[in-house]
Amino acid sequence: MQIYLNENLSAYHTFGIEQHCQVLVIVNTVAELIDVYRRPEWESLPKLMLGKGSNVLFTEFYEGVVIVNRLQGIDVREDSDHYFLHVQGGEDWPELVKWSISQQMPGLENLAMIPGCAGSAPIQNIGAYGVEFQDVCEYVDYLCLNTFQVIRLNRAECLFGYRDSIFKHQLYQQAVVVGIGLKLAREWQPHREYGPLQQLASDCSPTEIFECICDVRTRKLPNPELTGNAGSFFKNPVLSGEQFQSLKAHYPDVVSYPTPQGVKVAAGWLIDQCGLKGFQIGGAAIHAQQALVLINKEDATASDVIQLAEHVYRCVYEKYGVALEHEVRFIGRHREVYLSMLIKEQQS
Repeated sequence: MQIYLNENLSAYHTFGIEQHCQVLVIVNTVAELIDVYRRPEWESLPKLMLGKGSNVLFTEFYEGVVIVNRLQGIDVREDSDHYFLHVQGGEDWPELVKWSISQQMPGLENLAMIPGCAGSAPIQNIGAYGVEFQDVCEYVDYLCLNTFQVIRLNRAECLFGYRDSIFKHQLYQQAVVVGIGLKLAREWQPHREYGPLQQLASDCSPTEIFECICDVRTRKLPNPELTGNAGSFFKNPVLSGEQFQSLKAHYPDVVSYPTPQGVKVAAGWLIDQCGLKGFQIGGAAIHAQQALVLINKEDATASDVIQLAEHVYRCVYEKYGVALEHEVRFIGRHREVYLSMLIKEQQS
C-alpha cells in the first residue's frame, strides 16, 4: 500500500486537470482495501474508488480518500463450450481485450479500446458497437463495505441496463468491485451491425473486428495521453416511441437505434447538428472530429469543462427538446455531484 497526502490528481484521471485530494492510497490486494476503510484516522472521510480515472471529472479539491485500484491477475478455465475468465478489478480493460484476442478467446472484440479498468466495466455496463458488458458477464465479485466480505452476484443480480447497474443504485457507495467473471463462447458469432463493421464480410474474424474498431477509435477519438479527455461525455438519450416520432418529423436524418426500452438517439449527432464541433470555453473544447468528446485543449480547469458541458446541454435542449445526461462522473468536495445541481447552484 502506498499513501500520499495532498496529492495532485492530474496523473490519476484521463482529463489530466490539476486537482488535489486530501489522501491518495494505492491498493494491491483486497486486504489492503479493507484496511483503508477500517483505518480510524480515515473513518470519517468520504472515499472514492478509482481505476484508470477514465470516466471522472474532479470539480474541486476532494476532502477525502481517493483509492486507486491496482488489483491484478487473470485466471482462465475452459470447457467444451466456453472460456471462463476471472479478472481482478484493477486490470486494464483495453489490454484485457487485446490479450484475449491474442489468446484466440473471442467475444470482447467489440469492446476494444474502451478506457478504464475491469472493475469499472460492470458499474457502467460499458458498451460499443452492439455489445455491452452484460453480454459477456457471468458474475461480479464485490467487497461489501458493511461486512467487509466479498460477495458474488450473477449477471441477472447485477440489474444491468443502458450504462447502468445495481452498483449505481442499491449498492451505490456500499460496494467496491474487486473482480469479474467473463463467459466467452467457443462457437463465436460476429456482431457487425453498427457503423464501419457493416462493411466487413459475414465470415470476418474476431481479429478483423478488433482491428477495425481500433482503427476507427484511433482516427476519431483523441488519445488521452496526448489530449486530456474522458471519452464519451454524454449518454445517448433513449426516447419513447412517441417522443422519437415527434423528433423525426422535424429532423428526418436523426441517427437512431431501436432498443427494448425505446429509441436510442445518437447524442454526438445532436451536438454536431448544433454546430458545436470545435467550440471552446476557456481551455476546454468539443473535439473537432467527435462531438461527443469534451477535451482538455489548453490547460483547462474543471470550471471550463463544466461551463462547456452546460452550454452543450442548453443548446441541445433548446433545439431538440432532448435533455442530455452526462456519462462522466462529477466528483465534488465530498461526494459525487451532477451538472443539474451545479447549474442550479449558479442560478441561485
